[in-house]
Amino acid sequence: MQMLSEVLERSTVKRRRRFWMTNGGKSTMSSSLHLRIPNSCIIAQDAFFKDDSVIAVDSNGFKQYDVLDALHMDRMMSKIESWRKDPGSFLASQSLRTQCSVGEEVFVLIVEGFLIFNYGPLNELMDKRYFLEIPYDVCKERRGSRVYTPPDLPGYFDGYVWPRYLKNRQEMEDMVSDIVFLDGLKSKEDLLDYVYGDVTMEIQSLMGKD
Repeated sequence: MQMLSEVLERSTVKRRRRFWMTNGGKSTMSSSLHLRIPNSCIIAQDAFFKDDSVIAVDSNGFKQYDVLDALHMDRMMSKIESWRKDPGSFLASQSLRTQCSVGEEVFVLIVEGFLIFNYGPLNELMDKRYFLEIPYDVCKERRGSRVYTPPDLPGYFDGYVWPRYLKNRQEMEDMVSDIVFLDGLKSKEDLLDYVYGDVTMEIQSLMGKD
């Protein structure tokens, strides 16, 4: 899942991309891209959850994690804005080294999360958007194989996670049209090669406009 506004400042090409869907492989994809792309870093939406004590509970006793109100989106946007203002300094603050040729700086921000396409101010900044999708049965199996804190209540996936995903997805599709949907059942290598190639072409295109 990705973001785009073609920002060219000082010989600097700034690029943002992003990924969605719970248990769909977005974190693995983002980490793999980060390793391949020089001057890149990741901002993950999961790092901005509010304290569990303030997360709303529905009539079934299910915590409402998969909604924007469960997240400090203002803090996430503040961090993204810090990167936009000075990506080189931002990388240094994250203990990441820059790799730039003289007179040419290309910085890439990978935004990874489960509701990143449902937040308008974030969408306005995106260069590329990728959505990893997997079918219900695979998603449920992956969810059941992982340990969460706090742990999922019995029936949580069918009673909350999947219905909320469908609702969020419909909202997303109503808001955003230029999303590249990726088949999460394909091999990680094939998916990575595709996205990396697409991102590389976009970076070269933006550099050509400088």
